Amino acid sequence: CQMANLSYGQTLRWKKSQVTKLLGSYGKVRPVIGMADPFHYRYKVQTAFGYSRGRVVYGVWQSKEGRVAPVDGCLIEEEGAAKIAATVRKLMQSFKLSPWMEGRGGFLRYLLIRRGYATGQVMVVLVAGTPVFPSKGAFVRELLRAHPEITTLLFSVFAGGLTPILGDREEVLYGPGYIEDELCGLNFRISPASFYQVNPLQTQCLYTEALALCELSGEERVLDAYCGVGTIGMIAAGQVKEVIGVETVEAAVKDAEKNAALNGIRNIRFVCADAGEFLTEAAEAGESPLFFGGSKDVYERDKAFLSD
Repeated sequence: CQMANLSYGQTLRWKKSQVTKLLGSYGKVRPVIGMADPFHYRYKVQTAFGYSRGRVVYGVWQSKEGRVAPVDGCLIEEEGAAKIAATVRKLMQSFKLSPWMEGRGGFLRYLLIRRGYATGQVMVVLVAGTPVFPSKGAFVRELLRAHPEITTLLFSVFAGGLTPILGDREEVLYGPGYIEDELCGLNFRISPASFYQVNPLQTQCLYTEALALCELSGEERVLDAYCGVGTIGMIAAGQVKEVIGVETVEAAVKDAEKNAALNGIRNIRFVCADAGEFLTEAAEAGESPLFFGGSKDVYERDKAFLSD
């Protein structure tokens, strides 16, 4: 959004210059592969609620200003999200629910909306500053009546700070509590806190290009650091000997394990740990930080080390 004053071509050239500045000394930086239609591609939307001139608004939290900048529609966000946010604001007014504000209390802090690009499944998470949800049943019925495309609805409580994150616990108000999507021919289950790339079309392009550049032989043991729900690791699994995914978010690890079973992938396993610490320990043990390979003796030693 901060680069909306530039043409898309200028944006791509600027991005390449940034990558060249940071990584150019390690190798040649190729031109950025752009989108054919670079609009409404973001399939995960976080919307803040607040007040502006005495009325309830939703949009982007401006930390420097300490307020919510009203945004009714966004050129990069999936278009259905704005419609759901508008309905939530209308329902808040109908049920006399106020935005949660630091030092003032209230109810709703943020709205998280995720849509599966291939499946069309929609997740909505109401992130509140209090566990008290007045007229919860009626609110849920009205929201689902207005948006039957919603396949799961959750309630999360987060009372501290101003960062738009989910609470420690979630209550499923409707549906299974997750959505599913398809990427590179595989199916993935996505929970509220799980990391999943927000641009589905470019994700497929990115993963395909990255794996092609790796020139895998089929004998590698690949480490997928910060693996989220296991997307790139599972996509790589068909081209390598073994994959180890490392992720610190427990919910994402559980999703990744379910995703591997869902897709019948058996040469991948997941470790719930800080990826940075895991990589440091691996390097100190003499292992490559990206690819674990070598003789059978090295393989068995690696296997024992990674199982500890």
